[in-house]
Amino acid sequence: MAQENKFQIYQRSGLGQRMGFGKRPALLVVDMQIGFTRPERSPLAGNYDSQVAAIRRLIEPMRAKGWPVVYTVIGYETARQGDACLWTAKASALRDLKVGGELVELDPRLARKPDDFLIVKQYPSAFFATHLASTLTAMAIDTLIVSGCTTSGCVRASVVDALSHGFRPIIPIEAVGDRAQEPHDSNLFDMDSKYGDAMPIAEVLAYVEGLPAGPLAAEPS
Repeated sequence: MAQENKFQIYQRSGLGQRMGFGKRPALLVVDMQIGFTRPERSPLAGNYDSQVAAIRRLIEPMRAKGWPVVYTVIGYETARQGDACLWTAKASALRDLKVGGELVELDPRLARKPDDFLIVKQYPSAFFATHLASTLTAMAIDTLIVSGCTTSGCVRASVVDALSHGFRPIIPIEAVGDRAQEPHDSNLFDMDSKYGDAMPIAEVLAYVEGLPAGPLAAEPS
């Protein structure tokens, strides 16, 4: 008997249905900080040049329409002994991500604006022990476009928690990345099958282009 491939197994299990877009999105940019985007500065980093360019393509129309852009970075307070948390026992290089240090700064190519939200987190998910869910809920957001790194780590954790909090996770394929191709591919496939909709960035941009003005749109003068 021929062995089923992953696509057949998932299809037979009823996985991979489309969730679709809602009406009120936010863009989440996960951990695109120097500690992850500059390999010459940190062992945690990878080459995410193409992802940076793709994320910029998303940021500009979201801002122009007045829909929120939220950045996360990982950072630890050196003055608090317990701030590094159990996660650093698994990934000791995370201890280099010190609040106030260069490795916690956003990649300057993303050109964050003062109106963009910034969340400093200590764990993989953008939602865990942060105010992200309440911030999005206060603006009646129903769709979260998730970009950044890494696909198998903090992106995945944030997508799962977005779904758990009642937001529709959308993953633009060109705007997420990992240190290695295999975990990127397998986690992108799995997220698309179970937790959100992965799709080409062109489809996401077309959706954003068709949106009305959002809650942060400038008042007409």
